[in-house]
Amino acid sequence: MRKTVQQEIISVIVPVYNVSEYLPRCLDSILNQTYTNLEILLVNDGSTDNSGFVCDEYAKKDSRIRVFHKENGGVSSARNVGLTHRTGRYVGSVDADDWISPNMYSLLFQKLRENPNASVGVANYFKNTHDKQIPIANLVPISSEIISAKDMMIYALNRDFFMGFCSYSWNKLFVLDKTISIRYDEQVKFGEDVLFFANLIISGDCRGVYVDKPLYHYFQRPESLAGIASIDHRIQIIAVYKRIEKLLNEYGHSDIAFLARGFCCYHASMAAEKSLEEGDYKTFTLMQSEIKTYLEDYIETNENFPEKLEKVYHLLRMDVDGLYL
Repeated sequence: MRKTVQQEIISVIVPVYNVSEYLPRCLDSILNQTYTNLEILLVNDGSTDNSGFVCDEYAKKDSRIRVFHKENGGVSSARNVGLTHRTGRYVGSVDADDWISPNMYSLLFQKLRENPNASVGVANYFKNTHDKQIPIANLVPISSEIISAKDMMIYALNRDFFMGFCSYSWNKLFVLDKTISIRYDEQVKFGEDVLFFANLIISGDCRGVYVDKPLYHYFQRPESLAGIASIDHRIQIIAVYKRIEKLLNEYGHSDIAFLARGFCCYHASMAAEKSLEEGDYKTFTLMQSEIKTYLEDYIETNENFPEKLEKVYHLLRMDVDGLYL
């Protein structure tokens, strides 16, 4: 017999690292969900600020909160602690500097109940800064019906058209039976949730549903944007998309693998731009080679965005002194 509304536990995993300034806002938004049957797994990943104390204080106030303190190992290891200790089949993840709308989990849960063959619920989101809130819009509408694994990968990888879908963990509710052994790769420091999503969807042939309402608030901190723009970040992301390309080929989706290769070209161009700026000419030359390898795929992905293509052509025409070849 299927469980009724609110009988199912939703396990919400929150990786925590040095975010004491933002953590109360995040936790209050989870505690104030209209779906109340939650277990909230706070994984303090070796914070050196007051974050661990904040976690413990919140746990004293609400019995739904469980706190795990561990040595710093990165967001993948923190999420894996949550996956190991969860008791619910329904699993969400919220980054500790973000927050969620009060009805996010009730809407995603209801959408999954209405489509029992689906195992991933996806919501649209806001992009927030200290002074702005921007609802993310899709250029092309996403199906309101059940979505195949292949189409979910198309939505996730064709990001310019389907910006409100993405492959991050935080705007989703997963149905994960205890038999599912997929975990976040703890060796991957950037793009770990993109790889987790692809592994789960492609290897499990998972179906999904989409709620076209912005329900998650993705907060862009100025200090976190610096890390996202780093050369190392881009190079690691290239490796992630090469693994996703391999997955697509292995599971019979080679016809859309060019989308993953297009991301390799994009991140190579970003790394090339940054390395030229920093005077890292060896990396610049290597990234030019990566761009050339995946250029045809990038052209196919971005034929509707000529300004993006021109930026890549511009990098290919430059030498290590920033002069045109």
